[in-house]
Amino acid sequence: MAVARTVAVLAASAGLVGVVACAPPESENAGSGSSAAVATSAAELGGLDKLVEAAKKEGQLNVIALPPDWANYGEIIKAFSSRYGIKVNSAQPDAASQDEINAANQLKGQSGAPDVFDLGDAVARANVPMFAPYKVTTFDEIPAALKAADGAWVNDYGGYMSIGYDSSKVPAPQSMADLLKPAYKGKVALNGDPTQAGAAFSGVVMAALGSGGSADDIAKGVDFFAQLKDAGNFLPVDPTPATIESGQTPVVIDWDYLNVAQGAKLKDKATWKTVVPQGAVVGSYYVQAISKGAPHPAAARLWQEFLYSDEGQNLWLAGGARPVRADAMDKAGTIDKTAYASLPVTTGEPVFLTEAQTTKAKEALTANWAKAVG
Repeated sequence: MAVARTVAVLAASAGLVGVVACAPPESENAGSGSSAAVATSAAELGGLDKLVEAAKKEGQLNVIALPPDWANYGEIIKAFSSRYGIKVNSAQPDAASQDEINAANQLKGQSGAPDVFDLGDAVARANVPMFAPYKVTTFDEIPAALKAADGAWVNDYGGYMSIGYDSSKVPAPQSMADLLKPAYKGKVALNGDPTQAGAAFSGVVMAALGSGGSADDIAKGVDFFAQLKDAGNFLPVDPTPATIESGQTPVVIDWDYLNVAQGAKLKDKATWKTVVPQGAVVGSYYVQAISKGAPHPAAARLWQEFLYSDEGQNLWLAGGARPVRADAMDKAGTIDKTAYASLPVTTGEPVFLTEAQTTKAKEALTANWAKAVG
């Protein structure tokens, strides 16, 4: 379930939240002489039409770590390429956020370097100097807490932790406590190791909230999984599309958009359900940014314009992810109402961990996780 994609992703703060395809060395970055490389808005290039013209002249866009079945990126890439006639080179689709940064550093000055990044909060926070500030035309509709004031980074899409389950094999869980019942014996899987994988990390946070704990102290979340193991309900198997389709992992703790997308791929789509437990709503957003060393700076900026347009936002929504402009689009009547209404229902205020809370939780997991489930 694209665990690698989540390795560097820890629950996002609302504040900021291998070998790459080879390319020959170049003496100078292909985009370094372009005015687009320093443009902080389409207006600085003469407007969107001029940006489109410059991007089409470049003809290519390099993306990295974008699995086609992750947040609908397969369709997003197709739509962008079809609309503008720009070839999208997608490297290492299952890479982690840190791999994106590594690739940018390793391929600096080469035509195969990443133009844009889609990162987890922790990695984005540590690499802001590598980002080129840019404000898309819809920038003002993005909540201030979910973007850098200069546009160096902007949250793009996110979701909530959830429980995905096969309704033909287990009863519908309404709370984390339900998963401790005998009906779930040997059936509950967590997407990864929470000391390494962001989805699993947030799954423990969700368990903490659902067990009377808090974002400041996730000890009850670790205790919950210890109880789950003692009850014989914890299944130490990383869920994949194959394990879900076969029935090996009939209950999966993962992001809601991944659980929803998984259900859409099953032969019997009607049996797979996704629920966000009441009183345990843990949210996270990913971060979008342009590389300062983008070899195709105009295409990189046009990609951002597309992603934050109504069309791009609705394509993320079609993949079960919650686009960052959702509230503004809902008010304007431009959101895909059917897709929006089909998102898992949430009850209660979402919790977004701060950097300090994330650090404290990571320390607690490092010290106690192995003892709890080992």
